[in-house]
Amino acid sequence: MAKKPFTPIPPMAELPPAEEINVREILDKYLAGEIDLICVLGPTASGKTRYAVRLAREINSLLSGYPVEIISADSRQVYRGMDIGTGKDLAEYEEIPYHLMDIVDAGEKYNIFEYQRDFEKAYRDIRERGCIPILCGGSGLYIEAATCGYSLPEVPPDPQLRAELEKKSDEELIAQLASLKPLHNNTDYDTRKRLIRALEIAIYEAEHPVERTSFLPKNTYYIGTLVTREERNARIDRRLDARLDEGMVDEIRSLMDGTHPALTEGHGPVSADDLIYYGLEYKFVTLYITGELTFEQMRTQLATAIHQFAKRQMTWFRGMERKGIRIHWTNV
Repeated sequence: MAKKPFTPIPPMAELPPAEEINVREILDKYLAGEIDLICVLGPTASGKTRYAVRLAREINSLLSGYPVEIISADSRQVYRGMDIGTGKDLAEYEEIPYHLMDIVDAGEKYNIFEYQRDFEKAYRDIRERGCIPILCGGSGLYIEAATCGYSLPEVPPDPQLRAELEKKSDEELIAQLASLKPLHNNTDYDTRKRLIRALEIAIYEAEHPVERTSFLPKNTYYIGTLVTREERNARIDRRLDARLDEGMVDEIRSLMDGTHPALTEGHGPVSADDLIYYGLEYKFVTLYITGELTFEQMRTQLATAIHQFAKRQMTWFRGMERKGIRIHWTNV
């Protein structure tokens, strides 16, 4: 039976102009110390992994060796056993070493602080071995944590403190935050949730010594992978059907029943709630497995969600540009 077409999505904002990327020029900048990281970013299904691997090979050929290594900036590819749904495509890397994939058991909650810590460790290791790092991914928050010099302290949540802070007005919270740290801009308090978290961190730091990251890139060269909206949406649809044909449902079912070979010894089944937490493929396929959606409902709703996700990713990257980050967009 022919598959029904996916629901079309509404038109989006104008795409950025495309550039020709001069790999020799980028390499010269790196060797001269003008840049200390190359970052390949883009929305889902834009071909960023394939482009990053090709870029690594081009740099390797110019240097007559294999000094380039890729660091993933994907918030779900860190999980072992979540392969088809996250599109790891590990075979694409072949001889190019990669980092920050398959480092956490499925079912765990990996956060932005842990990512920055693990990125710093991988980045330092690559640089100290005389190799060239390429950061590649579509998770804008992870990319900014790695490249924008944010210092993310490991501060545990304090539910009791949060409850006390919730009783105060925004003005009182801002005044309290200002008494604990300089307020250079309003990013710490542009939402009430962020304001309370900023205060939670500031109060904790006033009472505890906090270890902060120190070995992060200072000058990143950003390359954005660009495809037309129509082509990206078509790729998303084709890729989704391919993943379903490759056994994505069975992969997720094996995580739920604890039979997936990637689950470490002593690790039980991954709960439906945990899988739903990971979103997109894991959310909608889990709802299908538990009987809350039919196959066609799952497929249609998932496709729509991925289209919307790609749009949000582009919105994030354009927001980075508005903050002054130069992204060199190129057709792939």
